[in-house]
Amino acid sequence: MADSADPKKSDHRSGRKRGLPPLPAWWPLPACALLGLAAGGVYGVVRAPEYAATGYVVAVPNETTEPATAQGFAQAYGRIATSSSTLAYAQPRAGVSASRLRTQVMVETSPDSPMIAITGTSRSASGAADIANAVADALTLTSNQAAKNTGVQLLLFSQAVAPSEPASPSASISAAVGLCAGGLLGGLWLLARPARRRSGVQGSATQTSGAQAEEARPAVEEYASLPAQGEHSETKEKESVR
Repeated sequence: MADSADPKKSDHRSGRKRGLPPLPAWWPLPACALLGLAAGGVYGVVRAPEYAATGYVVAVPNETTEPATAQGFAQAYGRIATSSSTLAYAQPRAGVSASRLRTQVMVETSPDSPMIAITGTSRSASGAADIANAVADALTLTSNQAAKNTGVQLLLFSQAVAPSEPASPSASISAAVGLCAGGLLGGLWLLARPARRRSGVQGSATQTSGAQAEEARPAVEEYASLPAQGEHSETKEKESVR
């Protein structure tokens, strides 16, 4: 009687039974978005900035060579710009090993002009410019050795300059990308959950209908075993006649 009359104990027991309120169905969306935001922000802060500098080399035909030939050789020289022989010439000026230099150089050619773009990347702005200029000089040097036979000469069109800002995304951009990626994952999770719920509901409904059918079957069999009303009356008339 004392325990039931104590309001504090009764409130404590009811709170224990009540428990925490259930989470809303859309909770994965903000949770994944916040996780992506935090991961992207941390990645943007921890990762060192990377700089990129681009220099341009142009293929020039001589007096007896057609311009289309120079454009074709520009495509060919663009393919050998990252070859072992070209990088061996560029390695002393770039100040890095040839294997590492291969991962820090990107070469692009245009199908409409005999221009070759050489981009160097590094963690320092001056290092990126040095890499691009070293590969451009090495490419012009090796290709011009065969200029008399090809009729095409490579010339430095624009030298790479040290950039003032890094090319890698900032911490705010990385955080925004992480936020979008996390929100996308949370949305996919929400889209995938109802399918499992519907399948579970359908399975339970099937089990319930099967159980109801099993319960109704004995009643039907018992009803079918009873004699019909007409047969029962005829039997009584025959007995009365007898």
